[in-house]
Amino acid sequence: MNILDYPFDPAMILQKKRSLRRELSKKEGLIPKNIAIMSGSTIGEIRNILEVFLLANGIRPTFYEGGYSLFYENLVFDDGSLAAFKPDIIYIHTSWRNLKNLPTQADSPEACADKLQAEYARFEQAWKAAARFGCPVIQNNFDLPPYRVMGNLDAVDVHGRVRYVRAMNQKLADYAAATPNFYVNDLAYLQAVHGMDNFSSQTAWYAYKYACSIDCIPYLCQSVANIIKSLLGKNKKLVACDLDNTLWGGIIGDDGPEGIVLGSETPTGMAYTEFQEYLRELGRMGVLLSVCSKNEEANALPGFERADSVLKRDDFVSFKANWDPKHLNLAATAKEINILPDSFVFMDDNPAEREIVRRELPAVSVPELSAPEEYIRAIDRAGYFEATVLSADDRKRAEMYKQNQQRAALEQSFGNYEDYLHSLEMVCEMGSFSPAHAERITQLINKTNQFNLTTRRYTAAEVESIMEDDNYITLYGKLVDKFGDNGIVTAMIGHVQGDVLEMDLWIMSCRTFKRRLEHAMFDEMVAKAAARGIKKIVGHYYPTAKNLLVKDFYATIGFEQTAEDEAGNRTFEFTGFDGYKPQCGVMEIRRV
Repeated sequence: MNILDYPFDPAMILQKKRSLRRELSKKEGLIPKNIAIMSGSTIGEIRNILEVFLLANGIRPTFYEGGYSLFYENLVFDDGSLAAFKPDIIYIHTSWRNLKNLPTQADSPEACADKLQAEYARFEQAWKAAARFGCPVIQNNFDLPPYRVMGNLDAVDVHGRVRYVRAMNQKLADYAAATPNFYVNDLAYLQAVHGMDNFSSQTAWYAYKYACSIDCIPYLCQSVANIIKSLLGKNKKLVACDLDNTLWGGIIGDDGPEGIVLGSETPTGMAYTEFQEYLRELGRMGVLLSVCSKNEEANALPGFERADSVLKRDDFVSFKANWDPKHLNLAATAKEINILPDSFVFMDDNPAEREIVRRELPAVSVPELSAPEEYIRAIDRAGYFEATVLSADDRKRAEMYKQNQQRAALEQSFGNYEDYLHSLEMVCEMGSFSPAHAERITQLINKTNQFNLTTRRYTAAEVESIMEDDNYITLYGKLVDKFGDNGIVTAMIGHVQGDVLEMDLWIMSCRTFKRRLEHAMFDEMVAKAAARGIKKIVGHYYPTAKNLLVKDFYATIGFEQTAEDEAGNRTFEFTGFDGYKPQCGVMEIRRV
């Protein structure tokens, strides 16, 4: 087990933070990001541990640390230093200790209401000031005070600080729900999980001005890091599950479907059922589910036909129930649905199987499992699937992968690949970036790794700025065929410099590989560039561990390689505008 994997030892992380930082800094392909931490209390150790968790998630942070307890002043009255830092992410680290307009017993009900509104207005001003920097903003909500003057009435009476903090949290939640690029770090939940007495240490506050106990800092930093890695497309995508004693109790091959433990009749059955319910909800928000079990498929399938099985066979995009080694089945699943093993979380009650997968497929995340009532916690607290934005495409992702499997089955029936592509009856909608599609395009940019030539990442504000800048040519593509709607799956950004177009970004979802969509997009980009008087298109390829499949792509569509450095970075040029013939003839193009 990795020292940073849940359930981790916070004291050990605090003790080994320097060695962890040194080791994790050696990882290849780290994404550099400027992260500003705005202080409501002491942030020194928070910065240190946050760096460790970000490095573990493939992000190399450079930090700006605001003045002690000056989050409001640093944001609203920036002296230029924050602007010069050019933050990619702003994290506002505040707590209930930063609420200045708390009610007192001497206040009238009207004064209590006025104080609440004044406090909210103060924070809202800080949030809007942070928004000027055009990057995601993360704000802690408010933990409860560790004491109640009125006891239980504190949660009810207008003078109660518990009621006041909860009202502030509701206002903050409403603001976040209505404000793109603004995210809440749920400090109140962390306090509840770890217990008020453990989390809200009076000693840590009075002695060091830390908003939580020292031992809880790793949990806080993991939570913030989960939001950041989600924003940067670093979430996991698939849960691969064993069956016996993982999705149900018992051995279905021995006990039969009627003998496995599920349902509401026993405590153990309820635990497995609730775990299945949790997985189903993950699936509904776009997480893929697969089965990886040593079993006979004919024996395994009836388990999902039981009336009390929450999950059914159709909930899984891949079903591997056989006697092959599980790491080979996981690799086969990755190949089938065209995602990388580092997007997998493997759930298995057998410690030997877990260890084999860790050894053979180290990129796969393998949480420790104990009793079935702890399965949800093992996957939930790790933050593998932290949600920041959920699009319509996310919610139907499993259906899209199933449609891809139907396409693959159809392909096998054709002897000629061109005939197969024509049979798909593909229609591609193309157009320049627009506000209606900006959220999905930004999400796609930040999570696409394989067909990604430059691996550049853009914030929502940067995408919006590019949309409004005539010096850029942008293009998105949405693909529909007879099996279904893939949604927006590809995007291009080109920067016009005189009569040269520099390709800053070209991405495409792995769901649409080998469908000639990339050729259709290039046909359209050539037409747009020619209309702007462009004489040359310059493309770049920057290698990563994940985008090797496109290292020669430009050469296949008419570019000539003009440079390559020792790191493998390549430059290509296209000048074939005269007499250019479209390279894609297998789909209908609809321009919007």
